[in-house]
Amino acid sequence: MAPTRLSALRILLAFCAASASLLLGLAMPAQSPEGRGLSNQVDEIVRAQMREQNIPGVSLAVIQRGKIVKAAGYGFADLELRVPVSPEMLFKSGSLVKQFTATSVMMLVEEGKIGLDDKISKYLVQAPPLWNQVTIRHLLTHTSGIRDFFGEDGDVQYDTHREYTEDDWLKLFAAQSMRFSPSDKWSYCNAGYILLGAVIHKVTGKTWFEFEKERIFDPLGMTSVTPISTEEILANRASGYALKDGKLKNEPWAASSSDFTAAGSVYLNVFDMAKWDAALNTEQLIRRSSLEQMWTPVKLKDGSVYPYGFAFRIRRVNGHRLIQHDGVETSFTTRFVRYVNDGISIVVFMNVGEDEEALMPTRMTDNIAAIYIPALKGAVTQPTPD
Repeated sequence: MAPTRLSALRILLAFCAASASLLLGLAMPAQSPEGRGLSNQVDEIVRAQMREQNIPGVSLAVIQRGKIVKAAGYGFADLELRVPVSPEMLFKSGSLVKQFTATSVMMLVEEGKIGLDDKISKYLVQAPPLWNQVTIRHLLTHTSGIRDFFGEDGDVQYDTHREYTEDDWLKLFAAQSMRFSPSDKWSYCNAGYILLGAVIHKVTGKTWFEFEKERIFDPLGMTSVTPISTEEILANRASGYALKDGKLKNEPWAASSSDFTAAGSVYLNVFDMAKWDAALNTEQLIRRSSLEQMWTPVKLKDGSVYPYGFAFRIRRVNGHRLIQHDGVETSFTTRFVRYVNDGISIVVFMNVGEDEEALMPTRMTDNIAAIYIPALKGAVTQPTPD
């Protein structure tokens, strides 16, 4: 393409991105010289880490007291077509959707339709006797002892090429033994959140996504949120990649239902995560007391606590309260952090996966947070409960 045509195309893409932001009501305020300096530091951190760790693309938003102060895309959304990332683009959320599921449960708790200490067998007739002591709270906090489905530690291995119905998932989980007795330990469990989706369906008569859309996504104007589909043609969908032997490979095909559950995932963009963040500063969805309950570390049977609430991990970093969660997919990794008392939140979406501990986005958000909260520079993260 001739240089003049290429320049014109870049200008057009920039204009379209700016127009989309204005239409969404997300135009960022004019930056002061100090703000531009902070923004440039963010750019340097993101680009350096992308080079070091072979990250194809990043979409990012920094939110300060409910307002976006920086939204940007870096690298490529499609390596083959060399399409650059913009913050309007759709990425797979991974386990960030657990926050929506947990909030929906708390809505139903506030309405008296669910009790946190209700046995799940009250709502799920398929529950085996082994689940008799498992409660809604156990599912929310990953302390149920129910096995997951990734073929680890004796768990069953689910088939990524198979389409699962809600009943199929329940049968798969019910056929397994327990890892431990409820509240004995903490062990991350996607199965528990799929079961919560089934409880929401049973109580409301609406599927998990129907309820989320009606009660969360539509009221907050989260218009980008879209079900996972391998068939639909979706505008602005970023391609995902997996690192294998140090080389980027295309996302392997998987049945839509293996991703699209109450445990994760949906497509969405960072602007809609910013709307979600803003809602957490209010009581638009649930009461402040319910939010604080979600952000309280779980107590185990032996009296110890684990730094996880309802779909949020809880930490203190140099005395600064942090609540956060990651999403790890085969070909996408995400992270959403909220420094609650500092009023700073950061969303990072990456279109590369298999980062089991979410180390790449964790490093990125930690370094970006230290730009806006200088007291965090050189901080050692302490996973201690509040």
